[in-house]
Amino acid sequence: MNQGTAMNRRRLPLLAGLGLLSLLLLPRSGHSQQAPQQLPLEAQWCLSGGGPCIQLEVADEPREQTLGLQLRDPLPPLRGMWFPYREDAILKFWMHRTPAPLDMVFINDQRVIAVEAGARPCPHLPCRSYGPDQAADGVVELAAGEAARLGITVGSPAVIRPLPGAARPAAPARD
Repeated sequence: MNQGTAMNRRRLPLLAGLGLLSLLLLPRSGHSQQAPQQLPLEAQWCLSGGGPCIQLEVADEPREQTLGLQLRDPLPPLRGMWFPYREDAILKFWMHRTPAPLDMVFINDQRVIAVEAGARPCPHLPCRSYGPDQAADGVVELAAGEAARLGITVGSPAVIRPLPGAARPAAPARD
């Protein structure tokens, strides 16, 4: 690893922290009237062994990642949100203003490295952070219980590909 890459890896947790800080600094008025983010389905994760495919919204811009699934109704089966990152980093997610419990699936190098099952909603600060203490390059959020129902466990393959005709390309899968 060159020194520039090491510097970038150290900055990523800082940048993620700044994104969380920006939520704390948002004006309090109008929070309840903010519309939840709805992103187009742009990628899919087809489970190995001929399993079903999970259709994914892709939060690949900082603002999209900051909002995530806040204020959203519960996700239906086989639907989720993918948070891809260009660099591996220690990723920590929280459930502030997310009304329904979620499974958080942490991925690195096309493999599941951790599953935070049934992460609980957090309507008021402070909120707990979820995530492993090892680097990841993405997170998929699913409705609570969905990871277990689909047999997604640590070590499961996690090859996420753009949907044909997606509005914009998702971060490419590493081959």
